[in-house]
Amino acid sequence: MFVDSHCHLDFPELAQNLPNILDRMVENQVSHALVVSVNLPNWPRLMDMVAPHPHLYASVGVHPDYQDTPEPSVLELTNMAQSPKVVAIGETGLDYYRLPEPLEWQRERFRTHIRASRDTGLPLIIHTRSASADTLRIMKEEGADQYGGVMHCFTESWEVAQAAMEMNFYISLSGIVTFKKAEELHDLAKKLPLDRLLIETDSPYLAPVPYRGKMNDPSKVKHVAEKIADLRGISVAEIATYTTNNFFNLFSKIER
Repeated sequence: MFVDSHCHLDFPELAQNLPNILDRMVENQVSHALVVSVNLPNWPRLMDMVAPHPHLYASVGVHPDYQDTPEPSVLELTNMAQSPKVVAIGETGLDYYRLPEPLEWQRERFRTHIRASRDTGLPLIIHTRSASADTLRIMKEEGADQYGGVMHCFTESWEVAQAAMEMNFYISLSGIVTFKKAEELHDLAKKLPLDRLLIETDSPYLAPVPYRGKMNDPSKVKHVAEKIADLRGISVAEIATYTTNNFFNLFSKIER
């Protein structure tokens, strides 16, 4: 069985096809999916979506790219995280790719999420793009290693991966690892300790080969596992076993 450690099933393009997606997950042996929050106004809708489904879970948080959205407080995140369906804080982090400085608001938002993780005991889901040095620095300053988490959709260097793993974080690979030109990520996929590896779709984005350029959904996460297995010269079953065990070890509120 496979699990999708990061998806956005609540986004309209997927939500409108949810019954079909859930059927395809069963067909492709995807047992669980974590539906990741990107802002607070849409969070109630996300929770309404996952509530009826025992194999769907949620996070609570505000994505660093969302500038014009209500700013979360530690207390708000902590209170929202009391739901049995909420198993993580995020996604949070830093993204300097699109937005110019000053970005102190983004760094403060990141600190807020780490503090909520410490208060709730829940792991973090971290997004970092063009900001790895500051991401790691703030993680250290705020004690993100206390409950750890996952560096999602990882595309950074081996050195960044090592630094994150030293702080009790897993590394999650998305459909990008199936892209022909993602050679540095291929090398990293060969090196990662299997007990620190997760897989994800980040759907509706980043559909893996052979679906690249099309709509992504959690049923396609097995193609990520297949590519990693091929790169490492091991069986897909071994990747499935490790990544599934890692998922339940990290997101320990989820009943296996």
